[in-house]
Amino acid sequence: MGWDLADAFVIELDVGAEHIDELGHANNAVYVSWLENCAWQHSRSLGLGLEDYRRLNRAMAVLRHEIDYLAAAYEGDHLCLATWIVESDQRLKMKRHFQLVRPADGVTLLRAQTTFVCIEMSTGKPKRMPAEFIEGYGRALIEPYPLGL
Repeated sequence: MGWDLADAFVIELDVGAEHIDELGHANNAVYVSWLENCAWQHSRSLGLGLEDYRRLNRAMAVLRHEIDYLAAAYEGDHLCLATWIVESDQRLKMKRHFQLVRPADGVTLLRAQTTFVCIEMSTGKPKRMPAEFIEGYGRALIEPYPLGL
């Protein structure tokens, strides 16, 4: 597929009419929802779903998105979105990289980085990651090489 990094967690997406904006391509806001969906699916695959967040009174909340929109997606396109956990201080912050590819022509449509901060759900304030987060997300942590973002 030509992923930027090894050991990608990948979801598949189909661009529907509901994703298309007035310019005739997938709306930029839709890409953000796809990033969120991919991150949640990856978290659940690591054993950290919303029920675990609630039980632990902790969540990984978005602190910052950096998105490079490289090419447009169109209605009917089949896409693959990959994510990797590339950094974690094992205290408060964690960073994911994303890459969105259209397999039909191999074009990378998007590269993104999202920085998350661990919060206490009941207060919304930053709190240290519980051991379950350190262990679960730590299993997926990789060492990135420069992406040119």
